[in-house]
Amino acid sequence: MAYDFQIVVDCTEPHTLADWWAETMGWNVEPQDEAFIKEMVAKGFATDEETTHHHGRLVWRAGAAIRHPETDQRVLFQFDAAAKSVKNRVHLDVFVGADQRDAVRDRLVERGATFLWAGRQGPHSWLTMADPESNEFCVT
Repeated sequence: MAYDFQIVVDCTEPHTLADWWAETMGWNVEPQDEAFIKEMVAKGFATDEETTHHHGRLVWRAGAAIRHPETDQRVLFQFDAAAKSVKNRVHLDVFVGADQRDAVRDRLVERGATFLWAGRQGPHSWLTMADPESNEFCVT
């Protein structure tokens, strides 16, 4: 039996990081239903402290998600007050092709990523980077 799954990234600024990754991947930030959020607060199912504003809209403070524009692939960015302090045990590999790798690295660095190191194993090579909250990922 096959299962669907999503990847969840803990971060201190989930909406900002979701925007960054959506632009990086060419995916879409999932819209949040502002009317529904207001209704949940008004009915006492949520509090104002569980919400915030992002780009002038009311959103859930707890997180934001991005979704591939043509599939159900999804990454959720979830609020965690603790900043990242150790190496990731799981990371994303972003496949761009060897001919695009350096240009993509440079564009991502301009947008706030950090280049960490270049790796190689046999004929395979990659660039290890970190997003604006220091989560490692590879460009390959």
